[in-house]
Amino acid sequence: MPTIPIKKITLLILNMALINVAVAKEVTLLDLDLSTSNKKVQPTMYGIFFEDINFSADGGLYAELVKNRSFEFDQPLMGWTQPQTQPYALNHNSGIASTLNFANNKSNKNILRVNVFNDKNYNLINDGFRGMGIIKGKDYLLSLYAANSEQKITHISVQLIDPQNNVLATTRIAAKNKGWQQYTATLHAKATEEKARLKISFEGTGTIDLDMISIFPKDTWKGRAKGLRQDLTQLLFDLKPGFLRFPGGCIIEGRTLAQRYQWKTTLGDIDQRPTMVSRWNTEFPHKITPDYFQSFGLGFYEYFQLAEDLGAEPIPVLNCGIACQFNSGELVPVSELDPYIQDALDLVEFANGSTQSPWGKVRTEMGHPEPFNLKYIGIGNEQWGPQYIERFKIFQKVLKEKYPNIILISGSGPFADGEQFDYAHRELKKLGAEIIDEHYYKDVDWFKKNATRYDHYDRKGPKIFAGEYAAQSVAIVSPLNKNSWATALAEAAFMTGLERNADVVHMTSYAPLMAHVEAWQWAPNLIWFNNLQALPTANYTVQKLFATNSGTDVLNVTTNGQAHTGQEDLYASAVKDNLDNNTIVKLVNTSATTKTVAIQIKGTAFESTATITSLTNNNLDAENSFSNPHAINPVVTTQKISNNTEFRLPPQSLVMIKFLDNQM
Repeated sequence: MPTIPIKKITLLILNMALINVAVAKEVTLLDLDLSTSNKKVQPTMYGIFFEDINFSADGGLYAELVKNRSFEFDQPLMGWTQPQTQPYALNHNSGIASTLNFANNKSNKNILRVNVFNDKNYNLINDGFRGMGIIKGKDYLLSLYAANSEQKITHISVQLIDPQNNVLATTRIAAKNKGWQQYTATLHAKATEEKARLKISFEGTGTIDLDMISIFPKDTWKGRAKGLRQDLTQLLFDLKPGFLRFPGGCIIEGRTLAQRYQWKTTLGDIDQRPTMVSRWNTEFPHKITPDYFQSFGLGFYEYFQLAEDLGAEPIPVLNCGIACQFNSGELVPVSELDPYIQDALDLVEFANGSTQSPWGKVRTEMGHPEPFNLKYIGIGNEQWGPQYIERFKIFQKVLKEKYPNIILISGSGPFADGEQFDYAHRELKKLGAEIIDEHYYKDVDWFKKNATRYDHYDRKGPKIFAGEYAAQSVAIVSPLNKNSWATALAEAAFMTGLERNADVVHMTSYAPLMAHVEAWQWAPNLIWFNNLQALPTANYTVQKLFATNSGTDVLNVTTNGQAHTGQEDLYASAVKDNLDNNTIVKLVNTSATTKTVAIQIKGTAFESTATITSLTNNNLDAENSFSNPHAINPVVTTQKISNNTEFRLPPQSLVMIKFLDNQM
């Protein structure tokens, strides 16, 4: 082995040190222009889109614990079992229940007739939505209807049981009335259980009729009886959304027009609202959920009420006379479109009309005399082609004549580009469309490459609603998609482009919003939940950082006059919040190395206090989970800063720098 002279070793070490110093001193200078850019950030910039998919409503946000409570599923006893009953026997040593169908009833056609022959051996079990989440020490409110015409059954016993049949809560009801009567009771849980079930048994032998068997937690959002699940709603509230788009999505289209969402049937007494199969019931062969139905307990009144609770603009979406084009694509003839248009007109009256107007009176009778102040309506979801333009044009003419101040949101179809997308934009622009809804479910690279998507959109054309988007870790509709840090980081990079173009992009929302971990059809999702817990994903945290720091005015942040849109894996946007005089800079580093930036405000000497929020993980495949919910979690620090203060951007990170106290 040759000997290296000491002098050469010294020179080599010095050269290496100089290289390291040079690397360490490589700083990207960001010029922050505090002068107005004439780009306003709309209050609706960041919102939420709720679609009843993945058990998001029944079994999710809507806190009902009993599945098929009124026996109205296509298989009327789906969700119910009779453990001691043989379907092809007389069951003289137990009992048997069957449904009676009253064809003349408009909505709730079925009741359950129970024949008890041996009350010691007969009971009914309801499995809930993949179980029932029960928390120790909490109260659960039972209600049911019973008609006890024979008066041979003296009591109904109701229990919550665990998978081993241990009793978690119990109550007993005296069934005194021969005719239909609603009975209520409270169940107090003595243990916590994710997979609880409902058990109903009887005292006495004979026949009794039951209907609308329901259990809700007493603790719901805002304490409303038969209301919303508190933890899930709190996560929505924490996003401070500018709008709530509802109820879909594909469910407003229906597989056929007969199965479309009809908002009027979701109003009034929940006992009288019809049950309908979900469009997502058997949509994907790899994720079939045959027990997915809509009770409409979460109906249009409740959606409007939720939007009001969240401080969000309500954006209802209506069927435009076209069934889902991925299914039947069934069309209403233009000559028969009037009922659909009337539904839109009546919706405005329901939301905004006086208490004396026909539909305003319905709203008032439901408990809300004040108007909901509806400003937007979505006409169709993601329909495409000439058939959509033809029908939208008619909706537009009639609605604008009667309600010129209502803003109509039109659709550009399910594709982010291509022939149908271009056609929709071209034709809608001719019609003077106000807002066009764009959807894109694309891979991670697409989102990083499309931070400039809106840089060259026509500033005088329709505004944009990025109504559904999410980065896919594998591919669209793949059951292997994950809410990985890679997807959240790519979305953050893309969102800097949305924010820089806030003069064109007026609304944005991730989709889908939430999913039950055992009953989902689509991934990824912003929030996952089981029967006891709610899990905000890394994607949720990114959305929350942007939504709660949206500002009021876009500021230019550049290097050598160029915006950072992915050059050298750096993305940047900045806003001024004129409500509290904060300046907020959002920086995304998608590279595997640390970057250092310095923010310079030209011609201004300043000292201030900054809050620095960092979101990062060295593993792009990392994701939050119920066992590790904070795998990707923001770290917040504060520091004194002045002009050209350097900030370190960790590898694969989103860093938000917020200048406080108006000290600049």
